[in-house]
Amino acid sequence: MHGQIYDNICQVIGNTPIVRLNRLPKEDWAEMLVKLESFNPGGSVKDRIGLSMIEAAERAGTLKPGSTIVEPTSGNTGIGLAMVAAAKGYKVILTMPEEYSVERITLLRAYGAQVVLTPREHA
Repeated sequence: MHGQIYDNICQVIGNTPIVRLNRLPKEDWAEMLVKLESFNPGGSVKDRIGLSMIEAAERAGTLKPGSTIVEPTSGNTGIGLAMVAAAKGYKVILTMPEEYSVERITLLRAYGAQVVLTPREHA
């Protein structure tokens, strides 16, 4: 991934580094590797889910140019969806509980998502 130029952000999703854990006891232990999903462009493994959901809908023909994605979210899946939708030119409306953090709402809006806050008792 380092030094390569990509055509769009979707190509970077999932291409996260794998790191060997070297400071574990060696005897009777399997080699331990970790995948650093926080290196995804949206900072979460949920970027993969957003990309997968959108690409599956495109393949099925249910998501076409000009379509709008509407999704309830309370976490990083919404961020992944908003990022991928922005890269692919889709509108996205996300509904979420009103106590969602201001920082996340700001990030979603920066990706172009319309954010609809719902009262906690209706979330």
